[in-house]
Amino acid sequence: MPRVVFTSHLKRHLDCPTQDVAGQTLLETLESVFAENPRLRSYLLDDQSRLRQHVVIFIDDQVVQDRVKLSDAVFPASEIYVMQALSGG
Repeated sequence: MPRVVFTSHLKRHLDCPTQDVAGQTLLETLESVFAENPRLRSYLLDDQSRLRQHVVIFIDDQVVQDRVKLSDAVFPASEIYVMQALSGG
């Protein structure tokens, strides 16, 4: 099963341990995570279920390409890293 890892920054706000969950796309995988932790959804997705502007997700060291439909492929051995991007100057 794909492994989903959250950065320590997110862990400061929510209980979001590393999880092995089912899914063949990023959306399916995130839905599995949200089933265990519904509060995490609003941290990662906006009201139209798109990735929030300051959220970055990597699948197997590649930045997610589809930030709207979250259709990027996920494989059983995939590692998914979820982080909030920093901005400012």
